[in-house]
Amino acid sequence: MKFIKKFLRNEEGATAIEYGLIAALIAVAMIGAASGLGSQISSTFNTTSSSMASTG
Repeated sequence: MKFIKKFLRNEEGATAIEYGLIAALIAVAMIGAASGLGSQISSTFNTTSSSMASTG
């Protein structure tokens, strides 16, 4: 019986799970932002590259 009470009071595993969920949420947000901005950044680099090639 003591083991069960001690097990229910232990919250160390819950903290690790919470940190894992936060890290996963941040990763999903970063992937979403990168995919949203990816085409714009690619277009900017292509324009810059073209400008540098035509002047050089």
